[in-house]
Amino acid sequence: MNSRLGKGLDALFQVSEEKQENEQIVEISLSELKKNPFQPRKTFDDEKIDELAQSIKEHGVFQPIIVTKIKDGRGYYIVAGERRYKACQKLGKATIPAIIRDIDRQIMAEVALLENLQRENLTIVEEAFAYKLLIDEYGLTQQEVADRISKSRSHITNVLRVLNLPENVQNMLNEGVIEFGHAKILAGINDKSKINQLANEIKDENLSVRALEQLLKEEEKPKNKVKEKKEIERDVNLDYLEDQLTHKFGTKTKIITKEKGGKLVIDFSSKEDINRILKIMNLHEITNIID
Repeated sequence: MNSRLGKGLDALFQVSEEKQENEQIVEISLSELKKNPFQPRKTFDDEKIDELAQSIKEHGVFQPIIVTKIKDGRGYYIVAGERRYKACQKLGKATIPAIIRDIDRQIMAEVALLENLQRENLTIVEEAFAYKLLIDEYGLTQQEVADRISKSRSHITNVLRVLNLPENVQNMLNEGVIEFGHAKILAGINDKSKINQLANEIKDENLSVRALEQLLKEEEKPKNKVKEKKEIERDVNLDYLEDQLTHKFGTKTKIITKEKGGKLVIDFSSKEDINRILKIMNLHEITNIID
């Protein structure tokens, strides 16, 4: 067990050693028990429940479950130990050993989350919904959630981001079709259709996280690259004409051809120079416009 999580779990129960020594283990009817309404785990591994049931059949329930009285009804909520409860159900047992504690709803939510995290048997999506519950229902900040479960703030943020993914992609994450590393990258994309497209590519082509990163980098490159100018075969007579015009105007003259048409560029060095060129072109009426 992760020692940090273990300490966090003890703190959540907020029970002194003296009180724990005085607590009694009682046999509670399975019919009186209801699952923790804040249980983040939505699916349980039947094979593991069967293994636990076989162990309980042979050795009994080593550790009592923790329950709390339902305030506005009959019976008890399971705070910790739902797997043991399910195993006993499979065995057809009538009762299960339990410790009754007065635990408020927020603590129930936190304990359920911690218990599952200790066993590392929550999917990332289930984990995200559990964090969201603590934040939305009890007003905890991401930092406060991180402190309670001994995780980093960045981990909480990254896990919560998977809830922005389309539901079908969340299902792929739950089923292990895509990895958390893939999900973190996909969650940064705003286009839902693009996310679905990439998720299917990950599945069909078995793309690694690194391969997905590389794919997106390639797509980020300018899509509309400037097409290379089509080389146009230049008429050799244009070179001769350039030379003649340069000589005529007494300044560098260049003829630039394009796919269709082109342009004539005549250099000038001053206002006086441009007026000189205009006179050579017999455009006396517009000379001296530039003073």
